[in-house]
Amino acid sequence: MGRQLLETRNLNRKSRDRERLSALAVKNISEPGIYHDGGGLYLQVSSLSKGSKSWFLRYRFDGKVRDMGLGAFADWPLAKARERAQHYRRMLDDKIDPIQFRNSQSDVQRAERKAVESARSKQKTFEQATRECLDTIKSKWKSDKHRAQWQSSLEMYANPLIGKLPIAGIGKRELERVLVPIWLEKPETADRVLQRIRTVLEWASARDYVSNYNPKIWIELKSLLPGRPKSEEKHFASCPYREVGTLLRSLRGTHISEMLKLAFEFVVLTVARSSEGREAEKREIDFKTRVWTIPATRMKLGVTHIVPLSDQAMEVLRRAFLLDPDSPFVFPSTSTGRPLSDQAFTKVVLRESLGVAYTAHGFRSSFRMWAGEQTNYERVVCELALAHDIKSDTEAAYDRSDYGGKRRKLMQEWADFIQLPAH
Repeated sequence: MGRQLLETRNLNRKSRDRERLSALAVKNISEPGIYHDGGGLYLQVSSLSKGSKSWFLRYRFDGKVRDMGLGAFADWPLAKARERAQHYRRMLDDKIDPIQFRNSQSDVQRAERKAVESARSKQKTFEQATRECLDTIKSKWKSDKHRAQWQSSLEMYANPLIGKLPIAGIGKRELERVLVPIWLEKPETADRVLQRIRTVLEWASARDYVSNYNPKIWIELKSLLPGRPKSEEKHFASCPYREVGTLLRSLRGTHISEMLKLAFEFVVLTVARSSEGREAEKREIDFKTRVWTIPATRMKLGVTHIVPLSDQAMEVLRRAFLLDPDSPFVFPSTSTGRPLSDQAFTKVVLRESLGVAYTAHGFRSSFRMWAGEQTNYERVVCELALAHDIKSDTEAAYDRSDYGGKRRKLMQEWADFIQLPAH
């Protein structure tokens, strides 16, 4: 009986050693400092945050003393703080480091939250993804009018059928539903809608909203769409390739602005489309690697195009940069500061200054005729230089590479053939 009484007294003393503070005392303490409740549980009153109070547990594990935060007094009153401290002391009895355990739990929780967020993102609808895509690429629009046209075409033809569908679930069949009604009746509109949907899906894929995106979808989609009647091809009036150099040398003697002359020379040297050259931005030019990277949003096929730059093209760029060093555009209009207009080449350069009926686009044909008759480069190399769509299975294999080495040689040979003297 006496031994049992002694054990009871020792237990009560141990309990009192661990519960030194009272709820009222903890509430009223305002003097900055650290107050021990017992069993490694401490109340800390801050001297920096106007007497704010928080709990921490001090313990020894693996020979090292560690302090573990247990939360603010406002969230954890004394009784709850003691329960929490007891929970972690039991871990110590089981040879578990409480801090390490809590960190591992946090990692699991973060992984779970990330998985939930990822799942939610994949539930974004096509309509939601379109809005986000537009906000992301808005700085690349040619004008507010272009953005409005881009957006309205999807709102009119795509959103009524696929706007509420999850972006991750849109495939060939969904696209077929959108395109078939307008494919034959409004071919130009259908082509634009197709290209704009493709831009949204590729943008969504880049942000992991679409985990199983397959680029082959665009090739396979064509087999689901009705065939269009063949129409007579539209040919642009092109300059015979043997006369290109003479024409450009004549242009240098005219009285039009130097910037316009340089822009036209650059387009001919790089065989770019007129709009691609006129709207070129300085950030697209890499003088070190000697390449011009045209973003997908400015390309007809919606695919980024890399243009190797010849010595002559590099010289044109250096002169253009010096003419207007502050403009973000390579060839800004001297009157507006904006990119040159679509009439600048055909009307001002070719019709009024040179008096010829050729079109700016026709010089791409001049290059292609020269490459076919005067060089031994494979067809695929010449077509890639023009950023043309390569349709055959064999040529599709080259999509994995821009065949840059041969293209660079080809573009230098074209520039050398034109024989433009240094400015």
